[in-house]
Amino acid sequence: MLGISALPGPFGIGTLGQGARDFVDNLQRASQRYWQILPTSPTGFGDSPYQAFSAFAGNPYFIDFDDLYDEGLLPRNAREMCDRLFGNDPCAVDYHAQYIGKPQVLHLAFEQCASRMVRETEAFKRRHADWISDYALYMALKGDHAMKPFYEWPKELAEREPEALLAASVRLEKTIDYHIFVQYLFFRQWETLRKYANEKGVSLIGDMPIYIAQDSADAWMCRDILDQQGRVAGCPPDYFSETGQLWGNPLYDWEALKKTGYAWWISRIAHQASLCDFLRIDHFRAFESYYAIPADAKTAEEGQWICGPGIDFFRQVKDQLGNLAFIAEDLGFLTPGVFDLLRDTGFPGLKVLHFAFSPEGDSMYLPHRYEQNCVVYTGTHDNDTTMGWFTGLSADERAFLKAYLGDINEAHVHWQLIRLAMGSVADVCIIPMQDILGLPSSARMNRPQTAQGNWRWRLLPGHFDDETLRKLAHMTRVFGRAG
Repeated sequence: MLGISALPGPFGIGTLGQGARDFVDNLQRASQRYWQILPTSPTGFGDSPYQAFSAFAGNPYFIDFDDLYDEGLLPRNAREMCDRLFGNDPCAVDYHAQYIGKPQVLHLAFEQCASRMVRETEAFKRRHADWISDYALYMALKGDHAMKPFYEWPKELAEREPEALLAASVRLEKTIDYHIFVQYLFFRQWETLRKYANEKGVSLIGDMPIYIAQDSADAWMCRDILDQQGRVAGCPPDYFSETGQLWGNPLYDWEALKKTGYAWWISRIAHQASLCDFLRIDHFRAFESYYAIPADAKTAEEGQWICGPGIDFFRQVKDQLGNLAFIAEDLGFLTPGVFDLLRDTGFPGLKVLHFAFSPEGDSMYLPHRYEQNCVVYTGTHDNDTTMGWFTGLSADERAFLKAYLGDINEAHVHWQLIRLAMGSVADVCIIPMQDILGLPSSARMNRPQTAQGNWRWRLLPGHFDDETLRKLAHMTRVFGRAG
């Protein structure tokens, strides 16, 4: 598991270019069949891929400038700008530099090439007609209003009055065309990368967040399908936080959605499923029942559970889109109803080894309790690295882990957990890149319930070296998981 942002490369953040292709080559050499990524939508507040400006658009930060330059889509001086704009720290993403610098380079591509690529961009607009024009207008309006959220715009724009939108579309026409052109570049490079990965025998596992961001093109366009009861999303006190997690995303009005045949969701799933080979459904348990928190609450402790759409939703998805390759992220507060829904859908659920080693020995995440239809992880993007997790274990937890493993090699406990995952009956085994490398907590991707400083870690060039590749390939073949 490795997000695009964490790939090595020269532009301050991972991109869809040579760094991604090199990573695919390394996965093939290590006999891996799957690459799980994080959501690829344009990130908003806090730089979280789960708080995006659009559930459909791609992240402009991931567009690779070397590939654009090689195709003649960037002028000669653009490549030299990049060292100045993005710095030379290969270890962590500087999102402020991305926010300031990426549009400068992309505008050069737009000015040089948009007029001679009208046919391609018009075809792209037709393929994505259900979202691209509204998204581009939304982004143009955000730029025109100092990036303020749409609910702080003038009322006639915030509430999408037709005359106001038409006037804005005329006034901001060139900016709208720029945002459409950028999306064309993103999806062009994405399709190239996916084809490259598939030809190397590597399937891409995408990630679809359940909720949209409060400040997003989706919330601006689709308020009729959102909860109007003054409640927001989150989860109750859990493994990550004693006061729960207050995400703040809008909730859905599932009754309103049902009356449309879940049209917005069907469109969203069709779009996301077209981009990858498997699709991880984030926060699956909310389709059974979801946690609603008063919008003015300070913590997530005051919420209540409300029934979700249940199996009816997934039957509609199957009826309209056929059998899709879903993976259900069924973590969190689980009830018999969630287990019933997972069984009724037939989707594989998730098993996370970091949750397994409570001293009582009764965890459902212990490998000897798995059923075959599941995907096992050492940890997810929300967990600490395995080395950091191990350091934080209590004496009782460490004693149980030692009893379960037979012994603990403290310097290589990450490989012991990888071996445990690969040796399980789970259909698929996904290992975060940080665990393959045995990295400490400083390489952690996300700390839930913290708004800043996350999603910054990057894989260093050469860190996924020949010795690690050989070791991973050997273990993969031993347990019959080789590609």
